Amino acid sequence: MQRRQFLVASGLGFAGMRFGTPTSAAPRKKISPSRKPAKSTILFFLCGGASHLDLWDLKPNAPSDYRGPFQPIETSAPGVRLSEHLPMLAKQAHHLALVNSVGATVNTNDHHAGYYHNLTGHIPDQSFVTKGNNRTPQPDDWPYMGSVVASRRPSHPNLPNAISLPHMPSRAPYTRPGQFAARLGVEHDPMYIHGSNEEPLKLRGPAMSLEGEITVDRLTERMSLLKQLDSARRQFDEFANIAAMNQNQKRALSLLLSSQSTSAFDLEQETPAMLERYGKTINGMSLLAARRLVEAEVPFITVFWKGDLNRLGKKCKSAGSWDTHGNNFKCLKEDLLPEFDRAYSALIEDLADRGLLDETLVLVTSEMGRKPKIGDPRSGGTSGAGRDHWTHCLTDVLAGGGIQGGQTFGASDRYGEFPLKSPVTPGDITHTVYHAMGIHDLMAYDKLDRPYHLLENSKPLTALF
Repeated sequence: MQRRQFLVASGLGFAGMRFGTPTSAAPRKKISPSRKPAKSTILFFLCGGASHLDLWDLKPNAPSDYRGPFQPIETSAPGVRLSEHLPMLAKQAHHLALVNSVGATVNTNDHHAGYYHNLTGHIPDQSFVTKGNNRTPQPDDWPYMGSVVASRRPSHPNLPNAISLPHMPSRAPYTRPGQFAARLGVEHDPMYIHGSNEEPLKLRGPAMSLEGEITVDRLTERMSLLKQLDSARRQFDEFANIAAMNQNQKRALSLLLSSQSTSAFDLEQETPAMLERYGKTINGMSLLAARRLVEAEVPFITVFWKGDLNRLGKKCKSAGSWDTHGNNFKCLKEDLLPEFDRAYSALIEDLADRGLLDETLVLVTSEMGRKPKIGDPRSGGTSGAGRDHWTHCLTDVLAGGGIQGGQTFGASDRYGEFPLKSPVTPGDITHTVYHAMGIHDLMAYDKLDRPYHLLENSKPLTALF
């Protein structure tokens, strides 16, 4: 087995040693017996900045240069209305809680800061203002919410506690901050599973199978030799780094020797009808894999929406995802919303049918909403029919994990520009995820054993439960 593959399998690739120093996690508090915590969370992140005004928070009474052509429709939940282009999801609305008042103070109004804020729950620091999209992940960043959950759950016997798929946003060197464990320690970084638009059923874990003439016995022998080398090396290296390396080596070995590691991503085991229900796209198949990982009891799974630059880049004036600077309404109606509607409604329906929704929290969010006033100067202004970035207001959608479905929480103003009623922050949403997962003690310790709080100045939205 190649050394490079072994390191990548352990999660030590790009998302590895450069993004944090190992720390010790604080002990977990006992959970209140009033509600069982969720066993898993699926985060569905709509990369690019999905238009809250055209999916969840339509404004049919706003002026035409704000509201756009889409109309709201009734759903399975009285009072909850969705875009007319989400008909399959409308039948599952009784499971959904829409939070229409998520606001932010990110004055950069760009992707990097939006990712960081909504993935960690922390307001981006001044470096995001000065560096913009050149602001790369840093060792002292606040940790990704998935890494926090991973650190507070017992280690999975065969798989990492946090898994992200089908890609790592965005292409290097512009990797988005906020998706790594950072100061919490690289041992809590997610493992990345990769897929492509061309072969959506082939989700590839990094070196999750033995190659060439390497057998299980030979791999075990090599691990024995590696332990001897590690013992000789300890006197020269910092202990904390060696401890992290050893933990990741153990994780890699578990991945390689366990049949569960590969079977969890084998979508060919699903029926043709199930594949068709999710839709044979990379995003649909990633959500189906997420359901399989829930069944395998992985605590935190993230699906980062994968765009299609070749097909939609020119049409939408973007990287092919939800960053609809141009042709916002055509791109949504003809491409993005049909795929999203099928895949996300399938996930909610599938989890409910299998009795897994009550113990699985599903969160849909994005790095930002879209500017309420139609027209982006970069794509021809009003005639380009695009919506620009807008970090000041967006809608998050939660389901399962103890959430009471069929409700709308908070409200934006008449134009959808700013939260108006019951305003909340990305930190409150992150705190709600921790609450659903039964994580109430948010103290951690750095390498000098100094305590720090993982998420101050926020509160869980307990009214949703």
